[in-house]
Amino acid sequence: MTTYTTRDFYGGAIKGLTPQNWVDASDVREIPSHQEVYLSPTTLTSQITEINQRVTDAETLAVDTLIPALQHQQLDADAKAALYHVHDLCDEDDKLEIVAPPSRVVLGKFPAGTVGYRGVVRVTSPKGRRSTTGSGSGVGIGGAVAGSSSEGGLTSTVTLWYLLVRLVEQETDLVVFVNVPREEFDKAGDLRALEAEERLADGLITAFVEGLEVVDWDLFC
Repeated sequence: MTTYTTRDFYGGAIKGLTPQNWVDASDVREIPSHQEVYLSPTTLTSQITEINQRVTDAETLAVDTLIPALQHQQLDADAKAALYHVHDLCDEDDKLEIVAPPSRVVLGKFPAGTVGYRGVVRVTSPKGRRSTTGSGSGVGIGGAVAGSSSEGGLTSTVTLWYLLVRLVEQETDLVVFVNVPREEFDKAGDLRALEAEERLADGLITAFVEGLEVVDWDLFC
C-alpha cells in the first residue's frame, strides 16, 4: 500500500500530497510558477498540479471537433473541460485515446457543489519528438519530465490519470496529472511492474480527490 506525504503547494496556499520519498522537481530545475511537479525516485512517473484559466463553455464546444471520439458520447460542459485541458497538452501529431471517460467525483475538502472530474487517457507521440507541450512549459507532457515507451520503435506512449477541480468564483481550473511512461517497463518486459505503477497512479488521483485542499483562497486574487 502506498504511503502518502502531505505537501505545501504554492507556498502553502494549497495542501496536496505525493507518494513518500518523491522528489520536488523544483529542487533540480526551474518549474513554471503555475505548476507543482514531483518525480518518482525509481521510475519515470511524475505528478503535476497546475493552476489554469477556467475553460469557458464556448471553448468546450470545440472539444467534439478536437477529439472526434467524443461525438458519440454524451458529456456535459464540465466533463468536456477536463478533456480540453488534457488535449491542450498534445501536439498536432499526437494520438489521444480515452481510456476512462471523465466521471464526476465528490471532493473531500472543497465546498459542497464544487465540480470535480477524473479520468484516464493515453497519448501516443512520434518518438524522439516530445519536448514541449501545448502549454509551452517545455518539460514534457503535462509539464512533467519527458519519458516515453516504444510501440513499434517509432512512437512513445504515456498513460495519464487526471483530476479537474472547477473553481467558478475564482475563474480557475485546478488540474492534477499523473503521467506513467511505458518505455522502462516495456524494455524490461515487466508488465507486472507496469500494472503496479498504473495502480499507484490511480490511487494517487483517488487520494487527491479525498485530500486536495485550498488553504488560502487569496492565491487566486
